[in-house]
Amino acid sequence: MYDEITAESGESEGPTGCGPMLPSESTDSKPLRQQIFEHVRAAGRAARTDVTRALGISAGSATTLTADLITANLLREVEGLPRESGRGRPPVALEVVPEGHHVIGIKLSDESHSAVLTDFAGRMLADASLQTQPTPKSLDVLLEEIDALMDLVMKSAGKSLSDISAVGIGMSGIVDFETGMVPWSPLLVDRDVDMANAFVSRFGLPLLLDNDANVLTLAELWFGAGRAMPDFAVVTIEHGVGMGMVLGNQLFRGSRGMGLELGHIKVQLDGALCRCGQRGCLEAYLADYALAREAATALHRNPRNLQSPAAMLEALFAQAKSGNEAALTIFRRAGRYLSVGLSNIIQLFDPELIILSGARMKYDYLYADEVLAEMQKLTLNDGRTPCRVEIHAWGDLAWARGATALALTAVTDAALGESRT
Repeated sequence: MYDEITAESGESEGPTGCGPMLPSESTDSKPLRQQIFEHVRAAGRAARTDVTRALGISAGSATTLTADLITANLLREVEGLPRESGRGRPPVALEVVPEGHHVIGIKLSDESHSAVLTDFAGRMLADASLQTQPTPKSLDVLLEEIDALMDLVMKSAGKSLSDISAVGIGMSGIVDFETGMVPWSPLLVDRDVDMANAFVSRFGLPLLLDNDANVLTLAELWFGAGRAMPDFAVVTIEHGVGMGMVLGNQLFRGSRGMGLELGHIKVQLDGALCRCGQRGCLEAYLADYALAREAATALHRNPRNLQSPAAMLEALFAQAKSGNEAALTIFRRAGRYLSVGLSNIIQLFDPELIILSGARMKYDYLYADEVLAEMQKLTLNDGRTPCRVEIHAWGDLAWARGATALALTAVTDAALGESRT
């Protein structure tokens, strides 16, 4: 079922904080005690005076509500904030009680699944990975692999299933975040799979399931460059092509929770066959399997060769770097299609920043100067500040950590409020 399992225990990080640092529309609808808790968690440590200033509340309200959170063992007092002058005791700060809850975040992928286990403060305690066969699987087989991966990461952290409050999972395909249904995924043999209910039946834990591009976007919003940025887009290029969007400092999923499928916008009528079954999708010209399909011809490989797409692409990239014109043409063509996709994002959403991420960002041809120049050329820029593009070549653990944000949000809402974001 799976070829190799690896794990590594992580050390708790310092109180640097996690979570969005700017308010959103959903923040205002949350109970004030939850707003205080989330502000402290985002700051890592915060004095009560910081809370009153940030949330615009009275000192009395801050004192009363923080006392309530301390009594509930959700926050605790610590020393360590710098003094504003050379006299007096250092001010007492508040921080999240990290042991209050633990969650697991998982990224499911074609060839390797990854997991991280974090505490309630968002600090990563352990991580694990599991190699898998790159073929679509039944739900039962996928759940067996998830079981093995969760067991490994829990053992690495010295935890058991009873210590876990929720699990977040990101996977490729069309995923309904609200219901936990998977209408289609390249990882599953069947369509319209009720993955959330199957997971709960097997593990007895809440599951928060989302598209993998969304969880990587949450990684940027909770732990990365997007923490203090109200609007940005993330484009992922790996086994598929995905997109996540933050608007008003909040993840945007569309009206039914299944929007922003950048990989399946049509760039060529009756074009190349996509793994979704349709033709002409952007992914069919840009994803791993699309490049590997052409690499077989450029490298004179037998199309029945069982070499993985990743290995094929490594060989193709090496040939391109050595000057093989056929290999160069493949990457240049993919870069042009990427420029079309990026231009469409700018025209539709006008983000301040687009982050290109994923394992394929090591192939610099995909974001060469000419690709970004083509993107600008295809965009109506009159009177518009050019959109910035950054390259974040995060590894699989970043995706898994983004999935912990799903779980942390659900656990926080359950413990402190009623709304779910």
